Amino acid sequence: MSSSSTSSKPLQLQGAVALVTGAGRARGIGRGTVDALVAAGAARVYVAVRDTAAAAPLYAAHGDKVRVVEHDVTRLERAQALAAQLSDVNVLIHNAGLFTGATALGDEAQQRREFEVNVFGPIALTRAFAPVLARNGGGAVAILNSVASHFSFPLGASYSASKAALHSFTQALRRELAAQGTHVLGVYPGPIDTDMAEKIPMEKASPADVGRAIVAALAAREEDLYPDATGAQMYAAHRSDPKALERQLAQMA
Repeated sequence: MSSSSTSSKPLQLQGAVALVTGAGRARGIGRGTVDALVAAGAARVYVAVRDTAAAAPLYAAHGDKVRVVEHDVTRLERAQALAAQLSDVNVLIHNAGLFTGATALGDEAQQRREFEVNVFGPIALTRAFAPVLARNGGGAVAILNSVASHFSFPLGASYSASKAALHSFTQALRRELAAQGTHVLGVYPGPIDTDMAEKIPMEKASPADVGRAIVAALAAREEDLYPDATGAQMYAAHRSDPKALERQLAQMA
């Protein structure tokens, strides 16, 4: 499920140069997105991960279309250096995320780590790359939020809070980057069949399907994407009766 697009002119992904963070897992939305970008004709996709040795074999089949680069999104001071290194990027995709399971009053170190990865990392990287995108024609930013951006999921109250903050940042970023012609897509998946969600007992879409949906939504300049049936249904329930959904989720806890 997607929102209406903001422009009738498609975003050109043929020949695009993209940067995708946190795409170092074989079962991950990042991997599905990288594969979909290459299939859509991207000239190059940079994959920013902490462990390049582990991630490189995942993309060997793509040859020089994919380049794995080292970057830890929590090292905020390195964002500017990465932007200087990758000066040809015109599509930035924030996929890196962390779920610790911390409760609202849970472990402070886990909560801080979630906010560092899920909120401050994307902010720092967007700040660094915004001028790069402007020089390269505007391009686009896609941000992996969560359907839990809209309500607190009982299995991860702190995670939900971090994604709520990221959702608000996405909305503000869309407004602030409009003048330079940069499109901003917010992505709000429910549980996806990845390592992160393996213990959640719900119907899950495949990471490959979500990756293809993200690339299609970028091309169509959609603003909001709910790429899987479970997430779309939960968002619809939230829109229909948010207090009823809150009570339902409380029972799950």
